[in-house]
Amino acid sequence: MRAGGDSRGDRWHLEVDRSLCIGSGMCVGAAPGGFRLDGARQSHPADPDPRAAEALLEAAESCPVEAIAIT
Repeated sequence: MRAGGDSRGDRWHLEVDRSLCIGSGMCVGAAPGGFRLDGARQSHPADPDPRAAEALLEAAESCPVEAIAIT
């Protein structure tokens, strides 16, 4: 799968390891529509199976504790 997806509508699966998440908000800054912080400042995917997007990769790469997994 290409990093940016393609015209076939590739989808990814996003997971955030809540035991690692420190609530930095870097993922929300990199992909505002892809992630949200809850009341405990823990990150969650807005959609666990979104369309492939470069911003989601950037969000995962920007996580200071590598809590985001994309498959």
